[in-house]
Amino acid sequence: MSDAALLPTTRDEDWRYADGEWLAAADPAYVGHWRTLDIAPGESKSDYDVHASGGDATAGTVDRLRVHVGKGGRYALFITNAAGPYARHEIEVTLEEGAHFEFGGVTLGGGDYRQEFVTRVNHAPRSTSNQVVRCVQWGRSVGNFLGRIEIPRDSQQVDAAQNFRAILLEAGASANAKPELEIFADDVKAAHGAAIGALDERAAFYMASRGIAPHVARKLLLRAFVADAFEAIADDAMREHMLEQTLERLDEGLL
Repeated sequence: MSDAALLPTTRDEDWRYADGEWLAAADPAYVGHWRTLDIAPGESKSDYDVHASGGDATAGTVDRLRVHVGKGGRYALFITNAAGPYARHEIEVTLEEGAHFEFGGVTLGGGDYRQEFVTRVNHAPRSTSNQVVRCVQWGRSVGNFLGRIEIPRDSQQVDAAQNFRAILLEAGASANAKPELEIFADDVKAAHGAAIGALDERAAFYMASRGIAPHVARKLLLRAFVADAFEAIADDAMREHMLEQTLERLDEGLL
């Protein structure tokens, strides 16, 4: 039986935070499908996506992408995940010597939405990666990030980092982070950080004391928060476009 014919369950480690009810009713071929992308040695490619729910509010999405980045190549991926009821973006990246992977992701969830990014990056010598994920959740929604970094024994001089932060705008919302670093080499830099909390009330109070209306202060704080995920976009116009599109989805969800 092929992998595509098997539905994962929340007992599987990579699906532990997934929506089990949605998975049980999903098409196995759809859930098991992988897209593939090859970046030639020395080449660079960047992809951008703002993903929101379509007309069918029960559809849900699972997008799985395998990327191979050749020697000295670079791949950058920036995604806003504002879809539901279940929306998963899974990215497996294999980096050859001296290659780089850059990832910036934002989840925006309300209601009962469950949204997640799942990444796995395998490093060759002198390769680098950087992942920044920001979650903004309200209602009873859940934002997840499962990030795995693999550095084999012969992959020296690797530099890999993950950074996850979540803001919960309402008491019923939640977020989960599961960073994994599998390191067998000794000459490496590898780090991860995770923080989950509420909007900074002290900053909001400070802004209000300077005459900024509460709803404007809140929007400015959220703008700065999600902008972290797009900081590595080299093109100024594209960076601003991704940020504005993300804030539009956020405004729509909070109305």
